[in-house]
Amino acid sequence: MIVITGAAGFIASYTAAYFDKQGYGDLVLVDDFSKDYKKANYESKNALRIEREVFPEWLKKEAKNVQIVIHLGARTDTTEFDYSIHEKLNLEYSKTLWNICIEEGLPFIYASSGATYGLGEYGYADSHVLPEKLEPLNAYGISKNEFDKWALKQDRQPYFWAGLKFFNVYGPNEYHKGRMASVIFHAFKQIKETSAMKLFKSHHDDYKDGEQLRDFVYVKDVAKVILFLMENRKHSGLYNLGTGEARTFNALVTSVFNALDMKPSISYIDTPVDIRDKYQYFTEADMTKLKSIGYDADFMSLEEGVTDYVKNYLAEDFKVV
Repeated sequence: MIVITGAAGFIASYTAAYFDKQGYGDLVLVDDFSKDYKKANYESKNALRIEREVFPEWLKKEAKNVQIVIHLGARTDTTEFDYSIHEKLNLEYSKTLWNICIEEGLPFIYASSGATYGLGEYGYADSHVLPEKLEPLNAYGISKNEFDKWALKQDRQPYFWAGLKFFNVYGPNEYHKGRMASVIFHAFKQIKETSAMKLFKSHHDDYKDGEQLRDFVYVKDVAKVILFLMENRKHSGLYNLGTGEARTFNALVTSVFNALDMKPSISYIDTPVDIRDKYQYFTEADMTKLKSIGYDADFMSLEEGVTDYVKNYLAEDFKVV
């Protein structure tokens, strides 16, 4: 059995569907399945479901039948400032699973985040010495970095483990994320409703409006990397997961307009005050390490990914997989 936590959410639900299509059908999906607004992400999947709260005890009992634990479940709201919420789900729960995997001899892949890099003062290399220096900008990023730091300090580790620093992931199955959904998702909705798109102004002298840069990575590529790591259980450590190429929000939104066969119409509004001082103006994953262990598949360009997402999922009434 392959365990995937966070399976009612975005990245994990897509990954479960991708694994199933690749012939890995013996899946165990873990999450809080009480939230009906996420039901479309898992109700059609033919897999065993385990509630998040009882999963640790289930894992101890069923470990002999488990091949790997892929822990993608997390509290991901970057506007949630109560650290105790992130600490419980992103740090302490992850420690519990890590320790069970050690005791039961199971490999462990987990979701870290590009949010750990903060403003990028120390660059975006997935070095094992960097987490101690990093200054994440929000409680979510702090909790992810704290677990990375804790994992690296452990004398006892799963025989294979990988912490994946996701950058700006977008794609099908994110319909439920509200404010935290990708800019592409919001752009599609806004453009369909108004034939125009409003982006945040730049409040940084080095960046023009809409020229803020992020590393946008399609969830289809994310799932491929997770599968690669599951099938090649060597070289434990932290790994960036982006494309390695930063692109502007203007380019992103223009791609949405193009996918809809519409002329771009972009204007700019002030960045909300509650996130303005914690806003990342540049992110770009250094992908050297992942490539160095043999991952040689190309990542979809922003234009390719947006076109596929818009035409085959968003335009199909937010089709999920």
